[in-house]
Amino acid sequence: MSPKTSESAGASGGKSGGGLLTPGRVSVATLALLALIFVFENTRSTKIRLFIPEVIVPLWMALLGTGVIGGLCGAYAVKRRG
Repeated sequence: MSPKTSESAGASGGKSGGGLLTPGRVSVATLALLALIFVFENTRSTKIRLFIPEVIVPLWMALLGTGVIGGLCGAYAVKRRG
């Protein structure tokens, strides 16, 4: 293979039809950014009861933890389906 051929294959990423900024990726990035803005705008403390113990944590930490748990559940569901 000539150097020119390997350069052209590397420039396209080796896949046809896929760009870096697809509508799906832009949508997901926008939603993730909005979620982070929402989380970090809510910084006051709140009480959380998980079964019996009651803890006081910043609201942003509770929201971020809930989002991470939801993302993990969604990723698991997609992995199991596919």
